[in-house]
Amino acid sequence: MRKTNSQQPKSFWSRYARTILGFALLLLAIHDIFGSHGLLAMRRTQSQIRELHGEIDRLNQENRELGKQVQSLRSDPKAVERIAREEMGLARPGEMIFKLPDEPQKSSSPAKKP
Repeated sequence: MRKTNSQQPKSFWSRYARTILGFALLLLAIHDIFGSHGLLAMRRTQSQIRELHGEIDRLNQENRELGKQVQSLRSDPKAVERIAREEMGLARPGEMIFKLPDEPQKSSSPAKKP
């Protein structure tokens, strides 16, 4: 038995529609994975967020330590004097500061004598 003309176009359009739908789904999947807001971009963003959280934690710790140093400098005059002497090279009136050169590092092999 032969198919009638009314069934052939339906079959053709049905195949055509399925092909277009499959192609559209393929494009959608590619876009969802590789697109600017896709799966790979989301993973990169999550990685950047983790790195930034780590940096925030490190900076918060550094901020707490600096806050402790500020509090120490405000309440302890000896701490201020120590920093003035060690880092700025200041001295009290009448004191003399002697700066000795650093010792050169000794090599592991003995030096040759002539």
